Amino acid sequence: MRLSRYFVPLLKETPSEAQIVSHRLMLRAGLIRQEAAGIYAWLPLGFRVLRKIEQIVREEMNRAGAVEILMPTLQQSDLWRESGRYDAYGPEMLRITDRHERELVYGPTNEEMVTEIFRAYVKSYKSLPLNLYHIQWKFRDEVRPRFGVMRGREFLMKDAYSFDLDQATARRSYNRMYVAYLRAFDRMGLVTIPMRADTGPIGGDLSHEFHVLADTGESQVYLDRNLIDMPVPPETIDFGGDLDPIVQQRSALYAATSDVHDQARFEAEVPEERRMSTRGIEVGQVFYFGAKYSTPMKATVTGPDGKDVPVEMGSYGIGVSRLVAAIIEASHDDAGIIWPEPVAPFDLGLVNLKAGDAKTDAACGDLYASLTRAGKDVLYDDTAERPGAKFAGMDLIGLPWQVVVGPRGLEKGLVEVKNRKTGAKEELSADEVVNRFAK
Repeated sequence: MRLSRYFVPLLKETPSEAQIVSHRLMLRAGLIRQEAAGIYAWLPLGFRVLRKIEQIVREEMNRAGAVEILMPTLQQSDLWRESGRYDAYGPEMLRITDRHERELVYGPTNEEMVTEIFRAYVKSYKSLPLNLYHIQWKFRDEVRPRFGVMRGREFLMKDAYSFDLDQATARRSYNRMYVAYLRAFDRMGLVTIPMRADTGPIGGDLSHEFHVLADTGESQVYLDRNLIDMPVPPETIDFGGDLDPIVQQRSALYAATSDVHDQARFEAEVPEERRMSTRGIEVGQVFYFGAKYSTPMKATVTGPDGKDVPVEMGSYGIGVSRLVAAIIEASHDDAGIIWPEPVAPFDLGLVNLKAGDAKTDAACGDLYASLTRAGKDVLYDDTAERPGAKFAGMDLIGLPWQVVVGPRGLEKGLVEVKNRKTGAKEELSADEVVNRFAK
């Protein structure tokens, strides 16, 4: 993509309303624009990152055996009355009346709707286990939206819902999602810690929140340092096998949010040198809540003994749009964003230091074509901006690699390659650059 034909509205000044690093950088790098309190338009660079995160989540959900659907944003309020949550959920739920005086809600979550879909079609235990998920926009009318997309009112979320015959099989479904989350976040370049957590309005008695450790996190968290270096299950993990040892290995080490933190237990179980108290950004949560929804909504299946029983359920959320901010909080420097390669909006930035110069334009054109043929997404800065502004812009938007082409280097037959994360630079021939990135 040529920058001269693209839309990247960079800001030189930091907007006054931005209080945390990710909000400041997302606005300055032209990823988002605020349209109302807690509601943002996603601009081209931000939208590309959003879609890459979404695809990683989708791949890991599919690998774990979940089946993708798409549910609407508006839901019938009667479903929420069936479950008993219509009044209990609180003012965060946006209630709407259409022209026919029908009451609707803009879904903050989808337990009720997916249970209604399940009960309409699934009648026998032989159809279980089943896990349905979608990636859809949600709305929660936060009383005080802040921190950009970290705590917005409208947000993109992956939510999955498992249906099982009994507690034992439900726990296996829970474990599959737990492991899938470890893998998904790791693929995004994040170290996340699963922590015992309060179940909140979702309900149930078993839940883990997945936290990225960051000084700007909203939650106070307590953990054993050994969790940070614990290896993530590989791509070859068998999701049909016994995953309980993986979950128990982590659960054996202390990790809890402030809601459920037990200081006495923390000090008793964790040696002093391994105790860690810091802030965390929640990027996902998994719940097992049994028959909380299936009993009032009569979502039953016929068991092996011929009797109807309510299914055991769990739900599993990932904040897709929140992850964009969380990644920036975990990966940035004073110059701007440092995207991990799997989620970067482009693989590399190609910088023409003297646009309009025939030799430099030709060299950049050839490199751009060759890298694109090699399967790389390239953002080519072919504008007439001065070199300092081009370098600052590339550092701000944080592409993993920069390829810099100028007349001086071309006299020696070389171009400069810079690693955004380390700052390391080296000079290579154009062919060497193409071969490196093609690999």
